[in-house]
Amino acid sequence: MPDPAAQTIEEQLIDIQVGSRSLYGRLTVPLESAGLVLFAQGSGSGLHNPRNRYVARLLNESNLATLLIDLLTVEEQEIDLRTKLLRLNIALLAERLIGAADWFAQYPHTQGLRPGYFGTDTGTAAALEAAAVRSDQVAAIVSRGGRPDLAGSALVRVRAPTLLIVGGNDVEAVELNREAFKQLKCEKQFALVPGTTRLFEEPGALDEVAVLARRWYHNHFGG
Repeated sequence: MPDPAAQTIEEQLIDIQVGSRSLYGRLTVPLESAGLVLFAQGSGSGLHNPRNRYVARLLNESNLATLLIDLLTVEEQEIDLRTKLLRLNIALLAERLIGAADWFAQYPHTQGLRPGYFGTDTGTAAALEAAAVRSDQVAAIVSRGGRPDLAGSALVRVRAPTLLIVGGNDVEAVELNREAFKQLKCEKQFALVPGTTRLFEEPGALDEVAVLARRWYHNHFGG
């Protein structure tokens, strides 16, 4: 059960150097964290997404560190708003996610914490591709209404335990996730949240996502 009284290091807005790019993130690290969950979102600002922030807070209450990160720079986000192309550049997003995980492996507040990924939309495909590249690095992956199908051939190379969470009323996403699920060769689980649509805006939907996610992470972080 989460501990609402758990003390946390004050939330930090940080500048993360990944290659030649500076990415922005919001880091929260509870005392005695079991692991670090990096949120991967393909479009828009993952840093300010209210649904991801809500789930992250619930994960913090169960002693999981979280990083909300913008995988695209501000300039790239503006381009993507017009073209909707960069959100589909899965290789680029995965490279940024790997770079962020490497950066936090050296950061004093998170050094020694094994990373896990939480993907939404095309960020799910990026998380899966990143995990396929760094099979020994990632402890676990959770997807909320994501597009794992866009990971393509990387799906069969994923070794990290993977949980796909899909809204029961999101018919298209259910089909796409089921097809991707069949291709995964790792430990895996498929979870439907009944009565829920793509954005999980229904009452209690995100709470259910957080329950499923924290159980998955704690089982595989070893906490």
